[in-house]
This record gives sequence, structure tokens and C-alpha cells, in this order.
Amino acid sequence: MTSTGPSTPKRRVLISGAGIAGPTLAYWLHRSGFAVTVVEKAGSLRAGGYPIDIRGTAIEVVRRMGILPQLRDAHIDMRRCTFLDADGGEVAVVDARAVAGSVEGQDLEVRRGDLIATLYAAVRDDVEFLFGDFIDTLDRSGNGVDVTFHSGRRRTFDLVVGADGMHSQTRESLFGSEERFHRYLGHCFAIFTMPNTFGLSRELVLWNTPGKAAALYAVGDDDELHAFLNFHRPEPPVDALRDPGAERDLVARTFADAGWEVPRMVEAMRDADDLFFDTAGQIRMRRWSSGRVALVGDAAYAPSFLTGQGTSLALAGAYMLAHALATHRDHTAAFAAYERDARAFVAMNQALVDNGAATLFPTTAQALEQRNTMLRDLVTMPSATPRPAYSALTLPEFAPTP
Repeated sequence: MTSTGPSTPKRRVLISGAGIAGPTLAYWLHRSGFAVTVVEKAGSLRAGGYPIDIRGTAIEVVRRMGILPQLRDAHIDMRRCTFLDADGGEVAVVDARAVAGSVEGQDLEVRRGDLIATLYAAVRDDVEFLFGDFIDTLDRSGNGVDVTFHSGRRRTFDLVVGADGMHSQTRESLFGSEERFHRYLGHCFAIFTMPNTFGLSRELVLWNTPGKAAALYAVGDDDELHAFLNFHRPEPPVDALRDPGAERDLVARTFADAGWEVPRMVEAMRDADDLFFDTAGQIRMRRWSSGRVALVGDAAYAPSFLTGQGTSLALAGAYMLAHALATHRDHTAAFAAYERDARAFVAMNQALVDNGAATLFPTTAQALEQRNTMLRDLVTMPSATPRPAYSALTLPEFAPTP
């Protein structure tokens, strides 16, 4: 293990993105003696957000960070998942863990904002954060990376890491347009919040017809719901993407003839100020680094929400990258070790979409009936069996804190 002593200057690392992978990487790099700066385009931490899962190997990452107790306190204890047919009739009521493959007492589900706030609290006193700014240009011609920020400030870093999400600007500046690496999975979705006028409490209600799904998720006992509209589309709606008005129109047209409470959800979507619309897709790359710049989390290997593993991959991937950089002084060797040690884990989790992870959203009547039969069988199952991919990565140990 290479240590940073008095005669060895701290390596300066810039991380783009203060979501999940970015602060996690910052924590472990600081612990290993790096000088870390995190730049975040948003003016502040992103609060709220939809519930996310932390499973398997990722649980061990947050345990080693010392934040597992806080996350257990923030855990959403969902009581049940109710599946409905086209008319709103009940198909099955099942334990949510049986659907997700989670293990009671081990895996966690928390609000995304709660996880981000917890990660930030763990590093804010040790890491420089630049909110309301982002990278404009990267010049890698010297022995470091000369960075020009949108604000006009200029800094030089030894290394730069893009942790700026599926639509990463860092990745685009290094490797080219997202289309080169994006694998479209045939679904579009809209997420937003709406008033809880349904009396739901700590539960998920999911309505399906072939190729369409609508869900209401009450994460607590409050007056707000997370609403979710998902639909199958053979090709991505390129003309609508990044145009909020066109996105809302597309969702409204798609669900125009839907039953149950979907019309109320569409009406709420029209007025929602927190609507997030996107396609379900993955980022698949042959390499995650170029020179002194690397990618981590969704920027490098987004698995899509259909796997439920985006957060866990971000946590585990950030840990593995930090360990590689702490172990190898030479960044080329470090990035090679990161890819070698993490790629199989990433591949297993991305493959979940090809091994049944998308069965909650069947696109044909036959597939829907098969899914419903599976759900009825789950009602009699005593507990879930965790998916092997969740814990397929063994984390190496860091050296004692300097």
C-alpha cells in the first residue's frame, strides 16, 4: 500500500457530481490522504427524490463508512405491494421483499435525498465542495488536468473523476456522445409527487396492462405520494426527450384510455413541478478511463432502474476505484485495477434486465398473465432469496487511516 508521507505531496482529485458515487469516492480518497474537490452543478444538495435500494455488497460499503446506523434509521419499512389489473381489481398482495429479492434485516430502502445528505455529512468537513458550478473544459496535455469551470475559475488537478450520472458531461467530453454507449431497454418512465388522497401508508400499489404500468408509492404516513408512470416503446422518443412540454404530452397520450386512478395521476403529472422523465437504459463501455480521467457510477455503468441496482453499483464502484487509487501511485495502473476488479460485478448486475428484472412491466398479455401467476405464487413464499449478483463482489480492505 502506497502511503502519503511528508515528502510526498497529496494527490489532488476533482470529482464531478455530488450525488451518490461522488461523495462516496471523496470519503475513501480523503481517508487515503488525497486532497479532494467535488463540483456539483446544482446550487445545493438534491433533497427529496424517489426511494432507492442499498443491497448486498453496498451494505458493507456503508457499514465501513460508519453510516449504516443512520441509514437504518432512515429505512423505509414498506409493508406490502398490491398489484392491480386493468380495471383496478386486486391481482395479488405480496411482501415487497419477495418481489425485489431483498433480505429482511439486511437490505435497505431509503429516500434518495436521505442517502445523499448522510454521505455529504460524512465528508463535508474534509472535502471541498463547489456548488452551482461545473466543468467546462478539460486540458490533459500536461502532467495533470487543467480544468476550466463554467464560473471562469481555473484549477489544475492530478486526476478527474466523472460521477455525474447517466447523462454525464464528463463522459461526453472524453468519449463522445451518449448514443455510443447507451443501451435502450424499451421503456420510458415519468416520476413525480402528488397528494396522497388515496389513504396509502408505507405501501406500493401497481396497476398494469400490457406495455403500461402506473404506481403509487407511500413511503411513510404523510400526505405525499411518489407517482410512477411507465410504458413500453420499441424506439426511444428522441423528439420528446429534454422537452418538458413534449414529455408531458407523450405520457398523457399514452395513458389516455387507462383505467383505475391513472387519469388522476396524469392530471397531477401535468402540474407537477418535480417531474422527471427519461428512458430506461444502460451505459455500457469497454473502458471507464482515458488518461488521467475516469468514470464511476451511472456515468460509467448505469444498470437502469429495472435492476434496482444503480445505487448499489455506485457505492461499490466508488469504493473499488478509491481502493485502486490508494493502492497504486500510478493512475494508469490504478484505473486498470479498478476495471479488472469491478467489471464482472457490473456485468452481473446489468445482466439482471436479461434475467427477469423487467418482469414487473410485461409488454404482452401472455407475459402479464405469467407475471400475475408468479405473483400469486409469491404470496405463499415465506421469505425472499437474495439474487447472487447483489453480493458477488468481495471488497478489499483499506489500510489503516493515516
